[in-house]
Amino acid sequence: MRGSRDFEDLTDYRRFIDEIVGRINARNAKRIDLERASLRPLPARRTTDYEEVTLRVTSSGGFTLRKVFYTVPSRLIGHHLRVRLYDDRLELFLGGTALMTLPRGRALSNGSHGHVVNYRHVIHSLRKKPMALMGLIYRDQLFPRRVFRDMFAVVLEQTGEKAACRMTVDLLALAHDRGCEAELAEQLEEDLRQNRPPDLAALRALFNPPAEALPKVEVRMADLSSYDQLVGNVANTQEVAA
Repeated sequence: MRGSRDFEDLTDYRRFIDEIVGRINARNAKRIDLERASLRPLPARRTTDYEEVTLRVTSSGGFTLRKVFYTVPSRLIGHHLRVRLYDDRLELFLGGTALMTLPRGRALSNGSHGHVVNYRHVIHSLRKKPMALMGLIYRDQLFPRRVFRDMFAVVLEQTGEKAACRMTVDLLALAHDRGCEAELAEQLEEDLRQNRPPDLAALRALFNPPAEALPKVEVRMADLSSYDQLVGNVANTQEVAA
C-alpha cells in the first residue's frame, strides 16, 4: 500500500492512516449517509480512552510500565503516582495534581526493556557519582542530542572512563542549569569538527548570564541598638504590669 513501514514520527503515521480512512470513506459515502440517519446521538461526555494504573517511583528515580523504564524528577522517589496510559503518552498525577506528560515508550522487538529517559531527571544524582554513567543501561537514551553521545565516545577513547564521565556529566549539567542545550550542542559539534576536547571553563563563561541581566540586591543591615531599645521597652512593660 505504501511500500515501506518506516515513518518519521507518530504524527506522520497518523497522517497516513487518516489518508487511508478518508479514501475508504469517500468510496462508501452513499452507504455511510444511509446509515448516518439511523445513528444515535453521540454521548454528552467523551469516553475514557486511557488505562489508569498506580505505580511507585523507585530509588532509581523512575518506574517500569509495560517493560519500559521511565525517569521522573528525583523528588518523586518513594511516591505513588497515578498514571494515565494513552497510546502515545503517559499523564502522571500525584494525588489530584497533574505533574507532567511523558511520551509513551515501547519494548524492543527482541523482548528487551525500552527506556524513556530525560537527563534533567537524573543529572543531580550523576553530579554526585559521575562514574555511574558508565554502568547505566540507558546511557545512550540519556543523551538529549547525538553530539553529546559522540563527544562522550571521543573523550572516552582519548582520556579514559573517569575523565570522560566527569566531562560528560559537567556538560549535561551545564545544559540543564543554563537552559542552553541547543546552543551547547552547536559548540560541541564545532569541537568535534576541530578535533579538540571541550573547554568547560570557556563554555561556562559563554553561557553565564550577562552581568547586566542579574538583579541588583541591596542588603541593609539592621541597627543593633534598636534591639536594646526593644528589650528595654519589654522590661519596662513587665514592671508596670507587676
